[in-house]
Amino acid sequence: MSKFGKFGFLVAACLAAGVLAACGGGGGSSGNAGPGDGGVNPNLLLTLPEPGLKPAQLAVLVAEGDALSEAVGAAYVQARGVPAANLIRVPGLNAAQHDISAADFANVRASVLARLPAGVQATLITWAAPSRVLGVCRMGITSAMAFGFDPAYCAANSPSDSTRLSPYFDSESLTPQANHGMRPSMMLGATSLAQAQALIDRGKLADGSAPAGTGYLVRTSDPFRNARATTDFHRLPALWAGTLALEYLDRPANDLLVGKADVLFYFTGLASVGSLNTLSFRPGAVADHFTSFGGRLPDGNGQMPITRWLEAGATASFGTVEEPFGFTEKFPEVGVLLNHYLRGNTLIEAYWKSVKMPGQGLFIGEPLARPFPKQQVLSIESNQYRLRSGALRADTRYALEYRSSAGTWVELGNVRGVRGQAVDVRFPLAPASAQALRWRGPCPGDVSAACTLAESP
Repeated sequence: MSKFGKFGFLVAACLAAGVLAACGGGGGSSGNAGPGDGGVNPNLLLTLPEPGLKPAQLAVLVAEGDALSEAVGAAYVQARGVPAANLIRVPGLNAAQHDISAADFANVRASVLARLPAGVQATLITWAAPSRVLGVCRMGITSAMAFGFDPAYCAANSPSDSTRLSPYFDSESLTPQANHGMRPSMMLGATSLAQAQALIDRGKLADGSAPAGTGYLVRTSDPFRNARATTDFHRLPALWAGTLALEYLDRPANDLLVGKADVLFYFTGLASVGSLNTLSFRPGAVADHFTSFGGRLPDGNGQMPITRWLEAGATASFGTVEEPFGFTEKFPEVGVLLNHYLRGNTLIEAYWKSVKMPGQGLFIGEPLARPFPKQQVLSIESNQYRLRSGALRADTRYALEYRSSAGTWVELGNVRGVRGQAVDVRFPLAPASAQALRWRGPCPGDVSAACTLAESP
């Protein structure tokens, strides 16, 4: 429940069955005068930002002269409605080499950046190789495309060495280039046009489907690859109870998930994951395994490559291209991924936001898959503002304010996000003398601070 500043209005934040229900606002009956001046402004409104990258914000990168990459790029642009200007042909790539030198990559990236249309916030790589950048250490090519090659993101010579943090981790940013000076990148991860088309189709099928399914969080008997089970997995089923079906499996038979037809998420810790052919993945499913070389394509350096997840039916995966020394921060934090994916972020956004140290990692999959779209609508109904949103960050304060004739901002009301739940709440209208309206919430780069997220003209 929240006071409406000095005016004493109260929003009754009604919690029924764990859901924040519609609440009455204002100090009396509908038609009651607004705060302070004996009248209300029935026309003052604003448009709230909707989460999720749009096709126009994605650039599709094609290896010029590589027949597979050219075909995949064309298929993706057509399927997803990406503007033709966002298809960038990259010269000078050797598809026979899985490593590209840091010097050669610097030229490639500079060429890409110089041709990106304004407003592009992320990139999709459509070639199968190269997939990593080699200097004094190795970066996954998706991380190198996002940040540029920098040894600070991959130099780790011992188990005690961490790498540079991503400013995008657990961020509320809708525009990472504008907010953080980086563009998350994903490799499609297909080695044939048929594979690529199947993956694109899964991504499109996922859109808006809110798929019913289960997330499987598996603790295995592998002592070196189970760090996430104790730091992340075990707490999640209770946190998401009633909203998302999650099962924490503690050392199941042979450490494997077998015979499940509803796999929405599958996270585990093994060098190689068997029985994938017994599983059926829902469109938009995400799966990965905590191991050293899953992202070292094409063969995983003797471990299971992350492309096997896509071949089994997942829509995205992640792995590291060189020894990460067991840092959980170098792998997806599942709780963070869920928080963003289920609040309307695209797959590329949610996955990237879940990795604190992504420099040695490779993200593969269909970036625009968005199974859980969330709208934010502020409307006027019964002489009150009505806010409906499924995109609010849990346990975080948001406020609706108006600018008074004196130029100061006055709060009409506030609300806090509830994990996995939609908010439906009402506030009193702004007074007749109000000059503007704004919506405040967590800053894109610092969720502990408040920023203006939308403002009326």
